Amino acid sequence: MRWTEIKNDPCSNARSLSIIGDRWTMLIIRNAFMGTRRFDAFQSQLDVTRHLLTDRLNSLVEDDIINKVPYQTQPTRYEYRLTSKGLELFPVLMALMKWGDKWTVDEQGVPFEYVDRATGQRIEPVLIDGNSGESLEVHKVAMRSGPGVDAELDNETFRPR
Repeated sequence: MRWTEIKNDPCSNARSLSIIGDRWTMLIIRNAFMGTRRFDAFQSQLDVTRHLLTDRLNSLVEDDIINKVPYQTQPTRYEYRLTSKGLELFPVLMALMKWGDKWTVDEQGVPFEYVDRATGQRIEPVLIDGNSGESLEVHKVAMRSGPGVDAELDNETFRPR
Protein backbone atom coordinates (compact mmCIF):
# COMPACT_ATOMS: atom_id res chain seq x y z
CA MET A 1 0.00 0.00 0.00
CA ARG A 2 1.25 3.49 -0.83
CA TRP A 3 1.41 6.17 1.84
CA THR A 4 -1.10 8.28 -0.09
CA GLU A 5 -3.61 5.40 0.10
CA ILE A 6 -3.31 4.72 3.83
CA LYS A 7 -6.25 7.00 4.65
CA ASN A 8 -8.49 4.44 2.92
CA ASP A 9 -7.26 1.50 5.01
CA PRO A 10 -10.02 -0.07 7.15
CA CYS A 11 -7.89 0.41 10.31
CA SER A 12 -8.27 3.44 12.60
CA ASN A 13 -4.52 3.37 13.33
CA ALA A 14 -3.72 3.64 9.62
CA ARG A 15 -6.28 6.40 9.08
CA SER A 16 -4.94 8.33 12.07
CA LEU A 17 -1.38 8.00 10.80
CA SER A 18 -2.48 9.42 7.46
CA ILE A 19 -3.22 12.65 9.37
CA ILE A 20 -0.61 12.80 12.15
CA GLY A 21 1.98 10.19 11.17
CA ASP A 22 4.61 12.61 9.95
CA ARG A 23 7.38 13.61 12.35
CA TRP A 24 7.04 17.33 11.64
CA THR A 25 3.29 17.17 12.15
CA MET A 26 3.65 15.58 15.58
CA LEU A 27 6.28 18.14 16.60
CA ILE A 28 4.01 20.99 15.50
CA ILE A 29 1.20 19.47 17.58
CA ARG A 30 3.55 19.03 20.55
CA ASN A 31 4.60 22.67 20.37
CA ALA A 32 0.98 23.78 20.03
CA PHE A 33 0.29 21.97 23.31
CA MET A 34 3.24 23.84 24.83
CA GLY A 35 1.58 27.14 23.86
CA THR A 36 3.12 27.98 20.50
CA ARG A 37 0.62 29.73 18.24
CA ARG A 38 2.46 31.80 15.66
CA PHE A 39 4.15 30.69 12.46
CA ASP A 40 7.50 32.34 13.21
CA ALA A 41 7.61 30.75 16.66
CA PHE A 42 6.94 27.28 15.23
CA GLN A 43 9.62 27.85 12.62
CA SER A 44 12.29 29.01 15.03
CA GLN A 45 11.53 26.35 17.65
CA LEU A 46 11.51 23.50 15.15
CA ASP A 47 14.12 24.83 12.70
CA VAL A 48 11.90 23.76 9.80
CA THR A 49 11.68 25.36 6.37
CA ARG A 50 8.83 27.82 5.74
CA HIS A 51 7.55 25.67 2.87
CA LEU A 52 7.38 22.49 4.96
CA LEU A 53 5.83 24.27 7.94
CA THR A 54 3.22 25.92 5.72
CA ASP A 55 2.37 22.56 4.17
CA ARG A 56 2.00 20.81 7.55
CA LEU A 57 0.00 23.65 9.13
CA ASN A 58 -2.33 23.75 6.12
CA SER A 59 -2.89 20.00 6.40
CA LEU A 60 -3.64 20.30 10.12
CA VAL A 61 -6.14 23.08 9.39
CA GLU A 62 -7.72 21.01 6.60
CA ASP A 63 -8.05 18.02 8.96
CA ASP A 64 -9.55 20.24 11.71
CA ILE A 65 -6.70 19.58 14.15
CA ILE A 66 -5.74 23.26 14.28
CA ASN A 67 -7.74 26.45 13.58
CA LYS A 68 -6.14 29.34 11.73
CA VAL A 69 -7.27 32.50 13.54
CA PRO A 70 -6.35 36.05 12.41
CA TYR A 71 -4.73 38.21 15.08
CA GLN A 72 -3.65 41.13 12.89
CA THR A 73 -5.16 42.71 9.77
CA GLN A 74 -2.48 44.92 8.16
CA PRO A 75 -0.86 42.68 7.01
CA THR A 76 -3.06 39.73 7.88
CA ARG A 77 -1.32 37.38 10.28
CA TYR A 78 -2.63 34.23 11.88
CA GLU A 79 -2.33 32.19 15.03
CA TYR A 80 -2.76 28.42 15.02
CA ARG A 81 -4.84 27.02 17.87
CA LEU A 82 -5.70 23.42 18.65
CA THR A 83 -9.33 22.49 18.01
CA SER A 84 -11.30 20.06 20.17
CA LYS A 85 -10.20 17.33 17.77
CA GLY A 86 -6.58 18.46 18.20
CA LEU A 87 -6.83 18.62 21.99
CA GLU A 88 -7.91 14.98 22.00
CA LEU A 89 -4.40 14.09 20.77
CA PHE A 90 -3.05 14.87 24.25
CA PRO A 91 -3.11 11.22 25.42
CA VAL A 92 -1.27 10.23 22.23
CA LEU A 93 1.53 12.67 23.03
CA MET A 94 1.65 11.51 26.64
CA ALA A 95 1.89 7.86 25.55
CA LEU A 96 4.72 8.68 23.13
CA MET A 97 6.50 10.66 25.82
CA LYS A 98 6.22 7.78 28.29
CA TRP A 99 7.58 5.32 25.74
CA GLY A 100 10.39 7.72 24.79
CA ASP A 101 11.29 8.32 28.44
CA LYS A 102 11.71 4.57 28.87
CA TRP A 103 13.48 3.66 25.64
CA THR A 104 15.27 6.71 24.22
CA VAL A 105 16.80 8.69 27.12
CA ASP A 106 20.50 8.85 27.80
CA GLU A 107 22.33 8.80 31.13
CA GLN A 108 21.32 12.40 31.83
CA GLY A 109 17.69 11.39 32.21
CA VAL A 110 14.42 12.56 30.71
CA PRO A 111 14.55 15.86 28.81
CA PHE A 112 11.19 17.14 30.05
CA GLU A 113 9.00 16.31 32.99
CA TYR A 114 5.27 16.80 32.89
CA VAL A 115 3.80 17.94 36.18
CA ASP A 116 0.37 18.55 37.66
CA ARG A 117 -0.30 22.30 37.46
CA ALA A 118 -1.93 22.40 40.90
CA THR A 119 0.54 20.29 42.88
CA GLY A 120 3.76 20.44 40.87
CA GLN A 121 4.03 16.66 41.20
CA ARG A 122 5.38 14.73 38.22
CA ILE A 123 2.62 12.91 36.37
CA GLU A 124 2.85 9.29 35.26
CA PRO A 125 0.65 8.59 32.22
CA VAL A 126 -1.27 5.32 32.40
CA LEU A 127 -3.60 3.84 29.80
CA ILE A 128 -6.81 2.50 31.31
CA ASP A 129 -10.02 0.91 30.12
CA GLY A 130 -12.76 3.51 30.44
CA ASN A 131 -15.34 0.81 31.19
CA SER A 132 -13.58 -1.09 33.96
CA GLY A 133 -10.97 1.38 35.16
CA GLU A 134 -8.35 -1.38 34.85
CA SER A 135 -4.96 -0.72 33.26
CA LEU A 136 -4.63 -1.90 29.68
CA GLU A 137 -1.95 -4.50 29.10
CA VAL A 138 -1.18 -6.15 25.81
CA HIS A 139 -1.87 -9.69 27.06
CA LYS A 140 -5.38 -8.66 28.19
CA VAL A 141 -6.50 -7.13 24.90
CA ALA A 142 -7.72 -8.65 21.64
CA MET A 143 -9.07 -6.89 18.59
CA ARG A 144 -12.06 -7.98 16.54
CA SER A 145 -13.65 -6.54 13.47
CA GLY A 146 -16.25 -3.86 14.05
CA PRO A 147 -19.17 -2.56 12.03
CA GLY A 148 -16.92 -0.38 9.86
CA VAL A 149 -14.84 -3.22 8.40
CA ASP A 150 -15.35 -5.19 5.19
CA ALA A 151 -17.41 -8.37 5.45
CA GLU A 152 -14.37 -10.52 4.59
CA LEU A 153 -12.79 -9.67 7.96
CA ASP A 154 -16.03 -10.12 9.91
CA ASN A 155 -15.78 -12.26 13.05
CA GLU A 156 -11.99 -12.41 12.95
CA THR A 157 -10.20 -11.76 16.21
CA PHE A 158 -6.64 -10.48 16.26
CA ARG A 159 -4.49 -11.04 19.32
CA PRO A 160 -1.23 -9.18 19.93
CA ARG A 161 1.76 -11.52 20.11
